Amino acid sequence: MILKLKKTYKFALKTSFLITVFLTLFMSVFLYMYYSINPLVILLFALATYGLSFLIIQYRVEHFIYKRINKIYKDITLLESASFRKNSITTDMATLTKQIDQFAKGKKLEIETLKVREEYRKEFMGNVSHELKTPLFTVQGYLETLIDGAIDDKNVAEKYLTRATKGVERLIYIVKDLDMITKLEVGDLSLNQKDFDIVQLVQSVFELLEMKAAKKQITLTFDMDYKNPVMVKGDEERLQQVLTNLVVNSIKYGREKGTTEISIETLVKNKVIVRVTDNGEGIAKQHLPRLFERFFRVDKSGSRKEGGSGLGLSIVKHIIEAHDEKIYVESELNIGSEFSFTLEKA
Repeated sequence: MILKLKKTYKFALKTSFLITVFLTLFMSVFLYMYYSINPLVILLFALATYGLSFLIIQYRVEHFIYKRINKIYKDITLLESASFRKNSITTDMATLTKQIDQFAKGKKLEIETLKVREEYRKEFMGNVSHELKTPLFTVQGYLETLIDGAIDDKNVAEKYLTRATKGVERLIYIVKDLDMITKLEVGDLSLNQKDFDIVQLVQSVFELLEMKAAKKQITLTFDMDYKNPVMVKGDEERLQQVLTNLVVNSIKYGREKGTTEISIETLVKNKVIVRVTDNGEGIAKQHLPRLFERFFRVDKSGSRKEGGSGLGLSIVKHIIEAHDEKIYVESELNIGSEFSFTLEKA
């Protein structure tokens, strides 16, 4: 195994050798001119010079570099770098350069993460204010009209109160979804897991949304006839919400006379995958990474006309992840989309 010397040692060894050669030659010339040359004296002088030079140079270089590097460590420690606080001070320049490089990369990543979070926070606050102010201003407008005298007209009063009620219902819907997603994110929403038939659950979702689908003449169907139950483990109520949100989205953005199809397949021995497929307008590839973000909308104008809180897919993702499962999305513009998620078999 080759012995690796510190760079300060290499510097001291080389410098000491040069000093020793120079002084030994000088001493040899001096003895030759004024005295007689004794090889033993020359050898002892060379050894003594080399040893003494090495010790002095090594000490001075270490001390010189240490003081300056120690200052660097102190300056960096002010930035509260845990990696620097726990490491001993090194005077090896290669090691120090590597440590500072790692420190700089870590800080750069932290700064970039903070910038992304700040942008996300601004966008989120803008979305929340927009979602809330639209129904608020609607309700305010109808109530002010009623106060200004429209309440005396029974037909107008009834119509405006109905519309104001719908605005309040939308506000409640948004607040409830915000409350749920907050609980899901902090892990404060407990799951009531049990064994149930996923086929029956899908059928109940179809029955619930049958009228909504009929308005656009969209067919809700299974990919095949499931004669036997498919038992899975999970929170039935929350998973019904997942399926409802996915099917509602497929209806909302589906084509007239289109189809929403659900399939249940065995993925591995103890897992099934539930697929919700439609032949709607599809989603552009660049939007897929952000699809599960809160309030993110692909078509901001069109999707708002369709209603909803803008939190549906985000809630879906959090519910599935709360079950320690995965959710996937595949989509092609003008062809359709497929959302799928895994569940544990009972």
